[in-house]
Amino acid sequence: MKRNEEQNEAKCNKKYPRFQNDEISPLRCEMTIKEDTIDTSTAPVISNIEGVLLNGTQLILEKVFNLIGFGAIDDDILKQLVIARLSQPMSKLATVDYLKAHFDEEVKLHKIYRYLDKLYNTQKDRVQQISVGHTKKVLGGQVGLMFYDVTTLYFETDYEDGFRETGFSKDGKHSQPQLVLGLLVSRDGYPLSYSLFPGEQYEGYTMIPIVEDFVKRFDLGKDFVIVADSGLMNKTNIGLLESGGYQYIIGARIKGENEKIKEWILGLQHQDDVFYEMPKGNARLIISYSAKRAKKDKYNRDRGIERLKKTYKSGKLTKDSINKRGYNKFLEISQNVHVTICQEKIIEDQRWDGLKGYLTNTELPAQEVYFQYNSLWAIERAYRITKGTIELRPMFHFSERRIEAHICICFVAYKVYKELERIIKLTAIDLSVDKVINIAKTVATLKVKLPASATITRKTLLLTKKQKEIAFLFDESFWKNMENQFG
Repeated sequence: MKRNEEQNEAKCNKKYPRFQNDEISPLRCEMTIKEDTIDTSTAPVISNIEGVLLNGTQLILEKVFNLIGFGAIDDDILKQLVIARLSQPMSKLATVDYLKAHFDEEVKLHKIYRYLDKLYNTQKDRVQQISVGHTKKVLGGQVGLMFYDVTTLYFETDYEDGFRETGFSKDGKHSQPQLVLGLLVSRDGYPLSYSLFPGEQYEGYTMIPIVEDFVKRFDLGKDFVIVADSGLMNKTNIGLLESGGYQYIIGARIKGENEKIKEWILGLQHQDDVFYEMPKGNARLIISYSAKRAKKDKYNRDRGIERLKKTYKSGKLTKDSINKRGYNKFLEISQNVHVTICQEKIIEDQRWDGLKGYLTNTELPAQEVYFQYNSLWAIERAYRITKGTIELRPMFHFSERRIEAHICICFVAYKVYKELERIIKLTAIDLSVDKVINIAKTVATLKVKLPASATITRKTLLLTKKQKEIAFLFDESFWKNMENQFG
């Protein structure tokens, strides 16, 4: 098994080379200095330099990691893997070299694999407990709002195994095995909990299990509101939410309502910032209109129709093109398999431009429901960061426990990312987390041997204008103050 994973790591490094156009590695920073070019006053200093590390990200991210409380997990490998994930995401095999070259950290590959098994068995729940506890502190003691959504994670393999299965892929990798990942985040996108489901799992059936498990594990009671997209709305979910005593705000599928409700919706005046509502079962159906949304709806439909015209310009339908476009609903297919674009369907679709519905059983004002639902961007951003900056996928592990452990490491990395983002906002500097990390990658630390005591000391160099802009993040007193404020 170990050999198979190492082979997967090697394939990953070959397919996804990491060090092209990378920041300068300490291994490439070594310089040969001729004796006759060294001033006599600087020669003793240079001769005492034992090494150069590019460890700026490590110095910052380690502080954030401990501030959250992850330092309570008594295993240094988790910290090293998380910091490496945020500094330079790569395979576990390449991470070993990166940690040594940049941070002078000696972590053996077999110890990483052994730790992945340990993380899966004993520490995954502890990780989520720390994350929830920290998030509640940040939010003043309670969660308040919980946003839920799902995504899919694909694998670079052609084989299914009952866990990794083909299904509807949000990454467009429909032919490759995948998993379904359900994620709960709080207001402002702080991660709370996650669950994994087999790749063929229908996303609408994932929400209730993860919410109930989360509430039970962290003893939250029912003092929060669940916010979810319309893709997760079905009668079963709504019934379970209501029977469980949960409050919810869910996107409504207004085009699928009964004729009476649709007639009411289409008869409403189109005005920005005006909300209409009507009772529906134990909840309220709220409708809003946005001219900006109407413009976007028209733009997307026009683009879709243009694609249809190009795809079906011959008037014939082929096996390769059927159901590959989001606007096939505008096609009419006759018995002899000839297609035309139906103008009546386009006109009917235009009537819905700019309209959006929300279903809620809360007592919140309609405008507040609208505002909270639109905060779903927080979880969409969470997926963008984890898939992009942290590179959650593709995954090259094949055992369930190591897949889970990899996702857990990425979960912790995202939590650290969000906390650093919060800290940056508190300091009011005009820099994103990504920019801070990129600047920190250029920060070097000298290892100097003191002649008198023969001990090694370190000196972090902040020389450029950009480096000095984030100098406070290397100041011990700053982090001490952060601990005092948070404590």
